[in-house]
Parts: sequence; structure tokens; C-alpha cells
Amino acid sequence: QVQLVESGGGLVQPGGSLTLSCAASGFTFSSYAMRWYRQPPGKEREFVARITGTGSSTTYATSLKGRFTISRDNGKKTAYLQMNSLKPDDTAVYYCSAALPGTETVYWGQGTQVTVSS
Repeated sequence: QVQLVESGGGLVQPGGSLTLSCAASGFTFSSYAMRWYRQPPGKEREFVARITGTGSSTTYATSLKGRFTISRDNGKKTAYLQMNSLKPDDTAVYYCSAALPGTETVYWGQGTQVTVSS
């Protein structure tokens, strides 16, 4: 059974940091590119970051580059999103997804809430 389980969300003050985790099971994790998306309240879901299966290449939303870092540990079947210098505008539900390159196979997690507020 395929599962993606996000964790690490919560309430953080502006300027703070959080690291989100996405634990995968039920598929060959290292074959899948991992992505993080977020959905701010009342807005559409938006792309945050992507990392290839080997971890050799990363891509970021232009507005987030420099503050957010995506990484993965294929041995632990887990992807991460390190978020620094958080702003209230970063408040959103954060989702991870796994995509098999060259196919339409995509899996999604259930999301984790991140709230940036003083």
C-alpha cells in the first residue's frame, strides 16, 4: 500500500525555522522524484520544490529559493523540506508528492499545517 506521511508542521514565529518530513512506503522511493507543494488559506495549491530520485538535482519556486531547501534520504525513504526565515505568507498546508518520471504516476500525502504567526 502506497503511503506518504508528512510531519513536522506546527506553529512558528516569524523568522523561525521548521523542517518537514515526508515518509514514504509501498513503492520504490529512489525511483521517484519528490515534490513539495503548499496551499495557503483560500488560495490554489502551488509548487514549492522538487528533487530528483538520486537527489542530484533540485528545483525551487523562484520566490522561495534561498529560504527553503529540499533534500532526501533514500535509505530512510524520506524527503525533507527545511524552511528558514519563515514569514506569515508561508502559512499553508504543505503536501509532498512522489512522481515517477516518464509516467503519470503521482502519489500525494495528506498534508501538514504550517502556521507562521506571532
